[in-house]
Amino acid sequence: FLRALATNNNREWFQANRQRYREAILEPGMAFIEAIGAQLHEISPHFRAIAKSNGGSMFRIHRDARYARDGRPYKENIGFHFRHELGRDAHAPGYYVHIEPKLILIGCGIWRPPSPALGKIRAFIDDNPNAWKRARDDSAIRKRFGGIEGERLKRPPRGYAADHPLIEDLKQKSFYVMQEHRPGLANSPDLVDETIAAFGDADPLMRYLCMALGAEF
Repeated sequence: FLRALATNNNREWFQANRQRYREAILEPGMAFIEAIGAQLHEISPHFRAIAKSNGGSMFRIHRDARYARDGRPYKENIGFHFRHELGRDAHAPGYYVHIEPKLILIGCGIWRPPSPALGKIRAFIDDNPNAWKRARDDSAIRKRFGGIEGERLKRPPRGYAADHPLIEDLKQKSFYVMQEHRPGLANSPDLVDETIAAFGDADPLMRYLCMALGAEF
C-alpha cells in the first residue's frame, strides 16, 4: 500500500483506496499497538499504547499542510509513538517505531523538546554528570543503537562554559537512540518482540530523561 501511495499521492487515489488503507495499514496498526501495550507496562507503567485511529499511538497519515510544500497530502510511512502519560505531543519522552517500504526504525528518547524541558535536561546533566555518563555509555545502548544521538548547537548553550567536560552532550538539542531494521520485519512475527527488546535496552536513557523532567518511570 505504501509503495502504491508513493506513486499516487493524491486525495482522489486515497479516497478510492480508503478500504485498502484500513485493511493494510489501519487495522494491522491497531493490532500492533495492542500487542505492544500488552508488554510495554513491564518496561514502565507510565507510557501509553492507545489503539485509536485518531488521537492514539499511531500518527495520522495526513501530512501537516504547513510542511507539505510539495503538495503531497499523505505521509508515505507509518509512525507510532508511545508517549509518557504526562506528554501531549512528540516532544515528550517516548518510544517510536517508523515503518516504510525501504526500512524500519525503532527508537526511544526525546526529540527537539521545548526550551523549558531542554533546559531541565541540560541542568540535570550538569548536576548529575556521573549518572549521565552511565546512561550515555551503557553497553546495551551502545551495542544495539550505537549510542545516544541528537543534533547539536554550534556554540555552547547559554550558561555553560566551552570547556565544560560534558559540553558536547550539553550542546545537544535532542536525546534519542535509533536502530535501523530490514523492511521485512514489518511482516514478521518477530516485530513485536524485537520492538519491545529495543525499548528495554534503552532503559537507562529513558529513566534519565524522566528523572530530568520530574516524570515517573
